[in-house]
Amino acid sequence: MTEEEPLERLQKALSRAGVASRRVSEGMIEAGRVTINRRVATVGDRVSVTDRIELDGIPVIRDPDLVHYLLNKPVGVVSTSKDPQKRRTVVDLVSSNERIFPVGRLDADSEGLIILTNDGELTHRLTHPSFGVSKEYLVHVEGVPSRSSLRLLREGVELEDGCTAPANVAMPQDGVMRITIHEGRNRQVRRMCAAIGHPVQRLVRVRIGSIKDPSLRVGTARRLSVEEVRSLYEATTNS
Repeated sequence: MTEEEPLERLQKALSRAGVASRRVSEGMIEAGRVTINRRVATVGDRVSVTDRIELDGIPVIRDPDLVHYLLNKPVGVVSTSKDPQKRRTVVDLVSSNERIFPVGRLDADSEGLIILTNDGELTHRLTHPSFGVSKEYLVHVEGVPSRSSLRLLREGVELEDGCTAPANVAMPQDGVMRITIHEGRNRQVRRMCAAIGHPVQRLVRVRIGSIKDPSLRVGTARRLSVEEVRSLYEATTNS
């Protein structure tokens, strides 16, 4: 006979997860916004640690061992957990007691934001092409792209692995573009720019979904807030 899992009131579980106060959580439950194991919850429900709680269809993170970091990666650091060439990795730059992994890749010559976590579900959602989470880059290129070149990027560029999806492109100053894509092909932005005849000189990822932090110093990391993690899950739900 196994020992029964301890139960706690649903609104307390939501409050402990940082979603909202117990009073506000109770209002969310009454509004039918909360589910337990895919069933619409009611006030008075109790949950165990293994129950799946969702608010507006988005998982509520309750596992205290799940961690989420945002790192501003410098040039020369590789986006892997270990490197056979003994180069510095993104994991080396994050102080965590948990075993964490980078979400997706940012090549060694590029810099900017990358997420590291041990949250397998979020990693899957952010990296699987079916979810199409947007990523924005500040790109310095050789020369000044013409209007027709920018139009090519916006409509789709033919690469060796197929045509890219339309990108959101702006040029705030000569030779500098803001490019937002929803795909995750290897070195995609660099290849797109090379295809229009303007090789990349510097590439910085400045946003992942709704997550951006211009004040985060290069080479440093911070924990993502409950609201930021939820926004990443929401981006994969609404994409």
